[in-house]
Amino acid sequence: MELIKKSQQKLIEQCKKGNQRAQYDLYQQYADSMYNIAHRITGTQPDAEDALQEAFIKAFQKIGSFKGESTFGAWLKRIVVNQCISDIRKRKAHFEEFGNEAEKKLENEDEPQISEKVPINKVMDAIDELPDGARVVFTLKAIEEYKFKEIAEMLSLSESNCKVQYHRSKKLLSKKLSEVIEM
Repeated sequence: MELIKKSQQKLIEQCKKGNQRAQYDLYQQYADSMYNIAHRITGTQPDAEDALQEAFIKAFQKIGSFKGESTFGAWLKRIVVNQCISDIRKRKAHFEEFGNEAEKKLENEDEPQISEKVPINKVMDAIDELPDGARVVFTLKAIEEYKFKEIAEMLSLSESNCKVQYHRSKKLLSKKLSEVIEM
């Protein structure tokens, strides 16, 4: 593990010096996992590919600011997530605003459940079909495991709003997936 860490440190140092081979090697290490994150957030292959390309360009331009306070993967993931959110906003995605009353209503509702009988590819397809706002919040919370506070900051929404979006996305998913089971 230590050897891998040192090897990655060398790559990062070479990237800071503008070494294109090192950039390519670092890209190869992270492209697949970062693409998966981008695809889950953007919902389409072309949008994910565009976001990934822009995120890597930004990462290599800003690599001098990487201080190693977190892992390189975590630092890069944040750039990818921010790029995806920026791209979604550019295409005028709608992030609904919900008040505190909507969050209070949720407390009285049952938690939506997703059956374990549904194949994972069907779950991922259903996530892709969610409206932009619901998909982004769901992905950041359920898959990427961000806290509501972090999601709210990234999306410039209230925490309450994010909680409502998350709950509604789970309800939509539950409904979509129950239709899959019935087929």
